[in-house]
Amino acid sequence: MTGKHALVTGGARGIGAACAQALLQRGAHVTLAGRDARALSATVTTLRAMAGDKVAMVIIDVTDESSVQTGFKEAAQNFGRIDILINNAGQAAPAPFGKTDAALWQRMLDVNLTGTFHCTQAALPGMLEAKWGRIVNIASTAGLIGYRYVTAYTAAKHGVIGLTRALALEVATKGITVNAVCPGYTETDIVREAIANITAKTGRSEDEARAELAAANPQKRLVQSEEVANSVAWLCLPESAAMNGQSIAVAGGEVM
Repeated sequence: MTGKHALVTGGARGIGAACAQALLQRGAHVTLAGRDARALSATVTTLRAMAGDKVAMVIIDVTDESSVQTGFKEAAQNFGRIDILINNAGQAAPAPFGKTDAALWQRMLDVNLTGTFHCTQAALPGMLEAKWGRIVNIASTAGLIGYRYVTAYTAAKHGVIGLTRALALEVATKGITVNAVCPGYTETDIVREAIANITAKTGRSEDEARAELAAANPQKRLVQSEEVANSVAWLCLPESAAMNGQSIAVAGGEVM
């Protein structure tokens, strides 16, 4: 990926930070994007110990089209056009359907689906001009099957899969691929919050809550961020050009 510029949303921690490291290790220049300047700065400092000045950051809110356009222009000024876009920014908020109000529903759509839309629209023109690009959307196994108590999140991630499949067909002859990676329960802040929620509402211990989430994985463990990042990096390689419109589950063999 030498000479390529990758932008990773939600890049400060978890899967985003792991993707950034994997792309840097393969030669790309990487821009981390997100809202938390302090967390982004800390991750940039860590990655610069490995990659030097090949990593930078921009502050964006993926739900705000103007913020995205401004941030992507700043990123392009640093490292040139964006060749690789990793749409990783996301949120998950649990609630039974009957307690899912319109505000929660809209927030899950705004962050997980509309954010992906805004960022893709900002990056795609440069890819079309260059006749080369890689877009990888971090969806979820919740985009492939249903899960209880996260109806809004599940609907948004199903939308990300639909966007992936439709756009992949539009750009199939233009040197651009669009794919989705769908992690199962992964050792990230979102899952740590889910574990805390389970313990608070059920009285189970943290170990019991963790085991409950891990039980969905036939390997009986949580997926690691680096495992997701490896799949993302592979999809971005020039040799992966035939992979397009796919939704790849990284979930230890969970049946979708």
